[in-house]
Amino acid sequence: MTQTTSPLTRAERLDRLPFTREHGRLVVGSGLGWALDAMDVGLISFVMLALAAQWGLSGTELSLIGSIGFVGMALGATLGGLLADRFGRRQVFAVTLLVFGLATGAAALSWSVGALLVFRFIIGLGLGAELPVASTLVSEFAPARVRGRVVVMLEAFWAVGWTLAALIGYFVVPRSDDGWRWALAIGAVPALYAVVVRRGLPESVRFLELRGRTDEAEAAVRRFERAARVEPVASPPPEPPARTPGPGALWAAGNRTPTAALWIVWFSINFAYYGAFIWLPTLLFNDGFSLVKSFQYTLFITLAQLPGYAVAAYLIEKWGRRPTLATFLVGSAVGAGMFAAADADTAVLATGMVLSFFNLGAWGALYAVTPEIYPTALRATGAGAAAGFGRLASIAAPLCVPLLVDAGGTGLVFGTFAAFFVLAALATWGLPERRGEALDAPAPTTAVRD
Repeated sequence: MTQTTSPLTRAERLDRLPFTREHGRLVVGSGLGWALDAMDVGLISFVMLALAAQWGLSGTELSLIGSIGFVGMALGATLGGLLADRFGRRQVFAVTLLVFGLATGAAALSWSVGALLVFRFIIGLGLGAELPVASTLVSEFAPARVRGRVVVMLEAFWAVGWTLAALIGYFVVPRSDDGWRWALAIGAVPALYAVVVRRGLPESVRFLELRGRTDEAEAAVRRFERAARVEPVASPPPEPPARTPGPGALWAAGNRTPTAALWIVWFSINFAYYGAFIWLPTLLFNDGFSLVKSFQYTLFITLAQLPGYAVAAYLIEKWGRRPTLATFLVGSAVGAGMFAAADADTAVLATGMVLSFFNLGAWGALYAVTPEIYPTALRATGAGAAAGFGRLASIAAPLCVPLLVDAGGTGLVFGTFAAFFVLAALATWGLPERRGEALDAPAPTTAVRD
């Protein structure tokens, strides 16, 4: 056992620990929920193509199906962050899983476009709230020296979920007229997993201290110390619980520049990512690929996400947050431009994989940097507000794709996405660099202060 005698705060006690099996359980427990989210979002791209043929839907109706979930996600992300700063990260995480799991199962019974739109909106509420809350919870337990890498590991579960969606899309959706219903029924699994989350994951120590629940906070820290075989030490009393600031604090002096930069990055990456990947199977089909082959190519392109996350997880602690995020966004722009110019089957597949590799690596870096910008009392609110603003772009993008296709074909679509990636890369330089710093430590540049 390691003996430490100097007084440390509970946050410092967490930061001194190595990565333990408890950290692993937290990442996997949160990540499974994350993967199930991704599976649901990914499934809709395959369901859209199946419904277009089965229900004879117009491009406008397909765009509404693709976008309505993101309307819910925009609202859910903002509300989820606010609720998590008031009621706890774990509580909100479990509720969001329950909401979108039940709504996904109900969507499998949809009898009309209108019913499907209602269910997709409710699904979006749960999905939008879950993602920033989960990344906030994991970042508040991860040791400072590997925090970015741990959050990218969490984000990598998105690729697992999207791959599951691609597999379901390939093996289930095309097999019968009810294939899309079975695909959505599988998406109801999160409703069951919510029970596991509620019972098994710890609540954020920083949140518990902020609410004056010091006994619970101490128990949570000791749980992680036991896993690391580190002797607990007495922590000084935390500061008196502070009043939770409102969303207006995101734009207070010292917060404006990082908040504006963060919102631009979130908006741009959402527009490019969801515009591309929600429509990808349909665009491939419209370009002459068979239904099965378009699903097959989407599966291969999705698999390229996994090495993208792995490289981002390594570089984010090697290079830092801003350089890694900017590099992957520039790579995404190059990939989108190459995809726009691809005119052969092999080129489409290869350039799509390049886009997927860099785009999802950028997502991992973005989720790592977002919770680091704000203090504990504002962290989930800030992360949720940025995600909520970004979801406005994910609403707009599926609606814009048919217009862009009519105006200039697939080349114009992906050229537009490349421009948004460049804009996001430029905006990263307004973000603070917090590599290796304590989560609530004052930053020397543009980062906010407690």
